[in-house]
Amino acid sequence: MSDTAPGGVVARLRAAGCVFAEEEAALLTGAAAGPAELDAMVGRRAAGLPLEHVVGWAAFSGLRIEVGPGVFVPRRRTEFLVERAVALARPGAVCVDLCCGSGAAGAVLLDTVPGAEVHASDIDPGAVRWARRNVEPRGGRVYEGDLFAPLPPGLRGRIEVLVANVPYVPSGDVALLPTEAREHEPLVALDGGADGLAVLRRVAAGAAGWLAPGGHLLVETSGHQADRAVAAVTAHGLTARTLTDEERHATALVATRP
Repeated sequence: MSDTAPGGVVARLRAAGCVFAEEEAALLTGAAAGPAELDAMVGRRAAGLPLEHVVGWAAFSGLRIEVGPGVFVPRRRTEFLVERAVALARPGAVCVDLCCGSGAAGAVLLDTVPGAEVHASDIDPGAVRWARRNVEPRGGRVYEGDLFAPLPPGLRGRIEVLVANVPYVPSGDVALLPTEAREHEPLVALDGGADGLAVLRRVAAGAAGWLAPGGHLLVETSGHQADRAVAAVTAHGLTARTLTDEERHATALVATRP
């Protein structure tokens, strides 16, 4: 049997430890232009590259988000955060996707909220390149820089929905992440400092000055960090609550400027 026949592809993926070998084989076969490309793609996947990096896209909230080597792959649990953002965004809302990575949140806001004005930023140049492919064709803008620094000054006091999918893995736990994340996604998108909340604290410190009155900051966190995350944002004058989705193992913090 050929290595690129359906059974051969499944066998190679299974031998490499891919738990969902049949599903992955179907995606790879559908993405490849021919047997030679399929063989190369299966080789990359068997070597440990994230499936999404190999096929060039990630499924997220009904969209195909373009991704590739060196960018954080949007997680299914983050769909919960973005769904909450969409629910809070009125038509024409001014929205920001901070720590945007591939721009998945911004892309969903643009596709879902009528007339939304969406800006996105990330400190990682590689992420910005991918975000521009996902956000700017939909009418948004993407900036490179640290948190709020690259955003247009005219957004101060006008942001109605601020999504910040900050890194929140404690530095000491990064080594415990799956190999795909540790070796193929940027550390800056994973490492949240000593207790995992370092970047969140910086976002919280600046958020009140950028949010419109009644505007919302939405951040993904973990269940065991939730109480400390709430304390981090309320220390800067925001009211806060947490929401959970057990099916997706997701915890979202929603903070509001009074």
